[in-house]
Amino acid sequence: MDIYNAGVDEELAVLRKKAEPITEFDDKLAELIEAMCDAMVENRGIGLAAPQIGVEKRLFVCSVDGSEPVAFINPEIIETSLETSVYEEGCLSFPGIYADVERPERVVIQAFNKKGRPFKVKAEGLLATCVQHELDHLNGTLFVDYLPEKKREKLLKKLEKAQKKK
Repeated sequence: MDIYNAGVDEELAVLRKKAEPITEFDDKLAELIEAMCDAMVENRGIGLAAPQIGVEKRLFVCSVDGSEPVAFINPEIIETSLETSVYEEGCLSFPGIYADVERPERVVIQAFNKKGRPFKVKAEGLLATCVQHELDHLNGTLFVDYLPEKKREKLLKKLEKAQKKK
């Protein structure tokens, strides 16, 4: 399973789109989730959103601290803390690019599991950062969008340069 690279114009266009809600909870969805979890682990990521593999659906998986991967279908953040934290974020769609991003320290996210059952997670620290990062992918927002313009441009040029060497 190929992960879309933000340095490729056609793939970046998909990464910038708002994903559509999932309406069918079937074996095909379960297979997609399993494939995404495998791709995330193989690429040493802690999260992967469906648009990153070219599937324009509201789904992401994450696994922080080696825990069992969790699928979040049609997720929504319903609560955020006023306190923020800064983590050095990377992204499987931005290979080799890392930057400090400030986000709420704690969030409550609600979603559906692969069987269509609703659940909520109170996340803090790295898990909170991860779910916010992945949910951003579903809305066409990338972590570099949180950076000052000059830093964002510098990182994007670095990505373009690396992509041209391939």
